[in-house]
Amino acid sequence: MHKKLNGLTAAEVEESRKKHGANSIPEAEPETFWQLFLEGFQDPMIRILCVIAVIMFGMFLVGESDWYEPVGTIIAILLVNFVSARTGVANDRAYRDLKASQKKDTVKVLRESVIKVIPADEVVVGDVILLQSGDKILADGILAEGALSVDNSALNGEAEECPKTEAPDGFAIPETITGDTFVDAHSLFRGATVLDGEGYMIVQKVGLDTMMGKMAKDMEDKEPDSPLKVKLNKLAGQISVFGYIGAIIIALAYFVHFVMLAGGLSAYLATGGLSILGDVMNAVAIAITIIVCAVPEGLPLVIALVLMQNTGKLLKVNVLVRKSIGIETAGSLNILFSDKTGTITKGQLEVVEFFDGCGRTTDINTAAAMREALHLSIGKNTGALFDDQHHVVGGNMTDQALLKFLGEDAFHALAARDDCEIGAQQDFNSANKFSQAYLPDLGRTFYKGAPERLLAKAKKCLDTQGNEVDIDETALGQKIDDLANRAMRVLAFGYSRQKLVRDEIHDDLVLIGLVGIRDDVRPEAREAIEEVQKAGIQVVMITGDRRETAMAIAREANLYHGGDELVLTSAELAEMSDDEVKKIIPRIRVISRALPTDKSRMVRLCQEMNLVVGMTGDGVNDSPALKRADVGFAMGSGTEVAKEAGKLVILDDNFNSIKNAIWYGRTLYINILKFCKMQLVINLAAVFVSAISPFIGIESPLKVTHLLWINLCMDSLASLMFAGEPALKKYMRMKPRRRDESIISRPMAIQIVIMSIWLTILSLVWFKVPFFRACFATEAQWYTGFFCMFVFAFMVNAFNVRSDGLNVFEHIGENKRFIHIWLAIMAVQVLLVSIGGVIGEIFSCVRFGLDGWIAVCLMALTMYPVDLIRKILTPKPKA
Repeated sequence: MHKKLNGLTAAEVEESRKKHGANSIPEAEPETFWQLFLEGFQDPMIRILCVIAVIMFGMFLVGESDWYEPVGTIIAILLVNFVSARTGVANDRAYRDLKASQKKDTVKVLRESVIKVIPADEVVVGDVILLQSGDKILADGILAEGALSVDNSALNGEAEECPKTEAPDGFAIPETITGDTFVDAHSLFRGATVLDGEGYMIVQKVGLDTMMGKMAKDMEDKEPDSPLKVKLNKLAGQISVFGYIGAIIIALAYFVHFVMLAGGLSAYLATGGLSILGDVMNAVAIAITIIVCAVPEGLPLVIALVLMQNTGKLLKVNVLVRKSIGIETAGSLNILFSDKTGTITKGQLEVVEFFDGCGRTTDINTAAAMREALHLSIGKNTGALFDDQHHVVGGNMTDQALLKFLGEDAFHALAARDDCEIGAQQDFNSANKFSQAYLPDLGRTFYKGAPERLLAKAKKCLDTQGNEVDIDETALGQKIDDLANRAMRVLAFGYSRQKLVRDEIHDDLVLIGLVGIRDDVRPEAREAIEEVQKAGIQVVMITGDRRETAMAIAREANLYHGGDELVLTSAELAEMSDDEVKKIIPRIRVISRALPTDKSRMVRLCQEMNLVVGMTGDGVNDSPALKRADVGFAMGSGTEVAKEAGKLVILDDNFNSIKNAIWYGRTLYINILKFCKMQLVINLAAVFVSAISPFIGIESPLKVTHLLWINLCMDSLASLMFAGEPALKKYMRMKPRRRDESIISRPMAIQIVIMSIWLTILSLVWFKVPFFRACFATEAQWYTGFFCMFVFAFMVNAFNVRSDGLNVFEHIGENKRFIHIWLAIMAVQVLLVSIGGVIGEIFSCVRFGLDGWIAVCLMALTMYPVDLIRKILTPKPKA
């Protein structure tokens, strides 16, 4: 250690901390239960319910409504917000528990000439930190002494080794950071990792002043509304218009009806003010009933419960949900920008292929002599080793990849051999481009290095039988070029029978073989990308790697196929205007040498094109784009800043888990649609029945309490039925939905209208055909029977909406909860009618006999054949 590096004194530490602050990056404060609870009132459907509750309360005050009607609506609102807030708090707690379970970062700091290990948060400006192979860099500074090789991929996405050398006196990190600053000769940044070497860093910036801290500040922007929220806003607007205009028209129609019954306007006005006031209150009561019928009160609760249910399912497939709305958004994606390293690729270098001096791919395990020589060339010529936890440590990334290829057993077997002691050794350096080790007992010097250096001396190579044969230079050259085109780094191995001479390769070198090394594509990622593309989602790899490497990886990942598909660099993007980029976005497959600003720009442009955008990432450089995207997929092994920015955390860093998140997101949305179809049929039918009945002499067939029971209590249970519907493979073959697409599609609208009209017909038949009145002893029983028929028809239709096919029991075995809850709802309805007392009074229900129950069941069951006919006669929804 240089004499000038003594470190700070205790007094200097305190002074620096007061002046520059601590080395902590404050994480976002967790939203409390009450914050999330109050946030629920921003939901458009909840706002409509609040308006209804206020109107009902006013009706109660003037004696036109019972107390339990507004109270029931208020309870529904509170219940929805409670479930949503509880889910949000649980998701945040799961994320913070995961974070708390991870070991806190520490640093080796020099203070008062003594090395101390302290928490990273206690580092201050001016501290001298000892950096060694494998250490994380936890502040911004400069290398004051030593030499390092660092990995900046968490900052710029590039998985390349970046050499750092001792900075001259007075050198400081530039105030304006660019992509070039990360790879300059002396600057070190929080988030990078030391791959090799040892040195002392002088800290120049801590906490929020670091590059990582500044990126954390950038994430305070308001997030875009989720596609589901956009669709619900649209649905709420449509329902409001339908409900309020419909209520006004029906109320006016009733006045016309009253006037006609009185024999004209003059005769009606002569009936007196009290009579007219009674008619006004009656018309208002009918209007309120229609509004209540029109609004699917249970929908917000259904969404809250379904999101809560799917949070647990996703955790089982390695997706931690930070914000539950991110589940549905994942299923709505139109375009996905994916990081390369660790997501599409494995995130670490490995030996992909071994081949001999004639360019032939060889299985090293079947060639004993070749294997022996290669093991010696790797195991006795490396800076890496296995630790007590069986992990490869030390050396550079290439050394570590080779040692994993060698294997721990072979490494220890070599160490145990007496004839393999190293007599002389020279490490790899950038000038020589090779390393060498001399083994006296074997009388050989083993080499490892760049192919061009070793092939310049080698004329012979080993074959699989251990014979020294001539090298096929043409075939070997073609093989090396082929691997280079596939973004592989090629390394050669050889031996000489002469003693080691520094900086020199002997002329008698015999080539053992060569290996191709690369951060290889995950096999499961290749399949997952293909599935996501078949789902109609455009996948774009966005990486800091050079163009050639990125293109090669994209080809092997089935992401890039040539033709009119584009591979662009950051520089090429920078030269294009926003409008020019928008025109070519559908053709882009790869963006190389990408900067954080490129990622954020692409997210913004796609959102301006009304596309739902996903972004994956693990580094600080990815965080602003993760935050701005509709759904950010943060990698579990990534930086804390990235995890804070994402809505979903991919615990295993695997693209396949992203595919699962998309799949479950689509399933969730489809299950919400199933519920909407079931509930909107009953709501629309209730509107029709409530509007028509008074004109044909039927007084209030459905009470407000009946509607609240159907829309709230029963719906909350029905939502659990559909929350358990299985994820089907066909969902991944459906086209993505537009951000502003209506929840109610044309085929869905046809189904809702036809089935609601049929239920309306059933209701009118119930009251106008004498047979049904004869099945009941009293009028009260008759009206109660109608309420039960309406509910039972609702439950029969639950099977209809499960499938677009003719088999309504399709996949029912994968959702046994559906049957259990269905039977429970039916049992509760029977009990509700049978209990009597206060419950019966509130719900206007009385007991009735077996004949009535038979009539109820037969009428309700007609919902199935009618929908079966509809399915046969109407085209199926397009996938």
